[in-house]
Amino acid sequence: MRFRLPEERPAEPPTGYKIAHPVLSQDGTRAAFTGVSLGGALPYGVLDEARCLYGRRHRPPARLCDCGFHSVHDRAAAEALLCTAENRTAVVLEVSVLGAYIRFERGFRCARQRVRTATVGPCVCGAPAVALADAGWGRPGWRVLAGSCPACVRGRPSMSPASFARLAGNGLKVRAGTGMGTGTGTELPGVGGPPGGPGLPDGLGVPELVAEAALLQARLDWFQSRLAELGGRGPGAPPWGGPPQG
Repeated sequence: MRFRLPEERPAEPPTGYKIAHPVLSQDGTRAAFTGVSLGGALPYGVLDEARCLYGRRHRPPARLCDCGFHSVHDRAAAEALLCTAENRTAVVLEVSVLGAYIRFERGFRCARQRVRTATVGPCVCGAPAVALADAGWGRPGWRVLAGSCPACVRGRPSMSPASFARLAGNGLKVRAGTGMGTGTGTELPGVGGPPGGPGLPDGLGVPELVAEAALLQARLDWFQSRLAELGGRGPGAPPWGGPPQG
């Protein structure tokens, strides 16, 4: 007799939680996420379909394979994964479980998913993050981003949460958490939404512009410090920044 799993037909898609790293494509035109374990080699969009990591031709999630989008039932279980050293800069995702799925004791493995919210933790220095900056590593064709405060952004390539949400599309919301295990957090500037919102072009409001200004100020401070180191008083300036020599 062939074993069959019990079928569920929920009125609404189940909700799952997971951790991932936000990533930006090499050309800067696409924003996505990459997993922290088996799926780390295949970045996925806000709304995406699972693919078998082993190149098999079956449709995920196959019962005798590990393919499919993995998530857990409880947010606390996902946040607990942030305690390990390699996951400290990851973000917590709240996802809608779509398509066919297999339910396990602790979570789901599904064919499709939609990322609804991404909660960004604090900067590595402990200050609240206002930007997503280059984490210094990545995947082929993708740069991994991590939450950063204005002081730590300095000269690193970075983008505001607003820009990341707009690139990712599909209504993604980006939230800020003050530390591990802080729950849903508060909404960061950069809630995903249609461009051209009321008040300002491209859907930018006061919070978004404040975040953009913080990034610009951080970069300006970095350039000024570099100019001070180089004695930035124009041609002929001595290394210590004194009066130029005639």
